[in-house]
Amino acid sequence: MSKPPEPSTSSPPPQFIWSTGEEGSDPWVLKDGSKVRMDQFACSDHLKRQASDLADVASLGVKLFRYGMPWRLAEPAPGQYDWTLWDQAFDACAAAGLEPVVDLLHFGLPDDCAGFAEPSWVPRFIAYTKAFLARYRQPRYFTPVNEPAFTAMASAYFGLWNDRLSSEADFARTLSHVVLANLEALAAIHADREAWWLGAEAFSVPVATSDETHAEVEKRRARSWLVWDLHFGLEPLPEAQNMLRAIEPDILKRIRALTLKDRLIAGHDVYPVGIQRLGDEGNPPGIEQRLRLYEAEAQRWYARYRQPFWISETSNLSLPIAQQEAWLAGWVDCIGRMHGNGLPLRGLCWYSRGDQYDWDTALNNPTGAVTEVGLFDAQRGRRPVAGLFEQLAKSDTFNH
Repeated sequence: MSKPPEPSTSSPPPQFIWSTGEEGSDPWVLKDGSKVRMDQFACSDHLKRQASDLADVASLGVKLFRYGMPWRLAEPAPGQYDWTLWDQAFDACAAAGLEPVVDLLHFGLPDDCAGFAEPSWVPRFIAYTKAFLARYRQPRYFTPVNEPAFTAMASAYFGLWNDRLSSEADFARTLSHVVLANLEALAAIHADREAWWLGAEAFSVPVATSDETHAEVEKRRARSWLVWDLHFGLEPLPEAQNMLRAIEPDILKRIRALTLKDRLIAGHDVYPVGIQRLGDEGNPPGIEQRLRLYEAEAQRWYARYRQPFWISETSNLSLPIAQQEAWLAGWVDCIGRMHGNGLPLRGLCWYSRGDQYDWDTALNNPTGAVTEVGLFDAQRGRRPVAGLFEQLAKSDTFNH
């Protein structure tokens, strides 16, 4: 890679972003009782087909592309950086005419890190972020940590990945470390350049179907919204107040000193599987009803946080592949209604470019099973939904 250029002069993101991304999750998981690295890039062969994959993305009319290289490969030993993959990534983006939304941490830590529940990895991540900024002067859009809350949830509440812990206190403590890492990284980025945070966070929509399930809905909402309370400096909802007791006072104080106010678009990762009628799971809502339920939850979210947001991930995950186009078409109607109601919804990212692996089971005990959610299939064939997505992106729908 040639000598890095000077920092770009940042401008706000487009009024509405049409984007996609490359799935690069790499947590530790259990396979047949043994700890293994779940490497989505290895499953998809993306790094071997990088140029053609990015050319496919560009053919859709996409300009901003969610993209990141695994931290463990960029820092194979503490303080020793290997920028080969990042150099190749930026060169490939430039060749395709794509601007990356830089993802620095996507569920996986370097091999020698103990886990997310121990805070010792956070200073190392900040050092990595600063080294990245010193080398690469052009990036202006960042998702430093992908899905902080889901990282903590899968690692320390559901017991699926990495630390494999499973209590509310473990979740709160781990979440505080991941949020601190994200906020410290954003502070370093904003001190270095006029950049923007384009967030990405799991957005669940629990729906009460009876008086008995109402309390559970309130509890789930409070737990999943704690990540935004910490980022934006709000007191947690009543059902999550006790979780603060599990957070180290010094860490909580530092988080509150770093809370965000501007140069951000919060991310809602919205999938069909995340919109659930509690107590009536056997009768899942249809596409239009799911999206209307999301609208109602997004209205609640915006009333609380008053921040712009985008659909930072969506796909047909949990729906049949034949319903991909209907899911995307439903979003077009949904976004139109939300704009009409004054909500600052700033974009949609179909996630991801290609099919993924083992996400039907949340990467639990992986077998290499294809999860059919991509705009392109595992053999790089273009799916019909890509045609609708291309039409929307190239016509710059919602930017007029």
